[in-house]
Amino acid sequence: MTDLTRRASLLTLAGAASALITRPAFAAGPEEAQSGARNISSFRALRWQDHFDRLGKGAIIADLPSRALHYWSGDGTQYRLFPTSIPMSEDLTRRGRTEIVRKRSGPDWTPTADMRRRDPDLPAYLPPGPENPLGTHALYLSWPAYLIHGTHDTRKIGRKSSSGCIGLYNEQVAELFALAEVGTQVLLI
Repeated sequence: MTDLTRRASLLTLAGAASALITRPAFAAGPEEAQSGARNISSFRALRWQDHFDRLGKGAIIADLPSRALHYWSGDGTQYRLFPTSIPMSEDLTRRGRTEIVRKRSGPDWTPTADMRRRDPDLPAYLPPGPENPLGTHALYLSWPAYLIHGTHDTRKIGRKSSSGCIGLYNEQVAELFALAEVGTQVLLI
């Protein structure tokens, strides 16, 4: 293969890759949107009306296959979509309905007995700070030991990396923390 042919092939490949990367996520046709096909970023468009009778104090859907968290305010004027980390295995994954029962800025962390059995090197307790896996803010759910929280380890977002919790970037969990009230309904699907 000559240098000219090689360059032409590389330019063709680069152009094709560029077209795929720059294709807008919202450019899906009606049949893709109705079938639930994922856009290029892997997030699915969801409507709260398909999952809740009313918004109440607000609604959160943690879409585990898409690794995304959707938030709607109680009055329906605010909508946010955040990338998340999700549980690292199916046996650690809980699905269903719950609600936010408590919120804490600067959470401390006590690993569960199961976590310490899986990883005996875990500390018995960590105060708030940069070593704390709960990040800067935590939203506690009605299920014991299940939270929506931040993380200081940004490599975890978009991955199966938690022991059951839903993790967000610290900046985004701070935004959600300010928006979501205690009593906000939560659905993990």
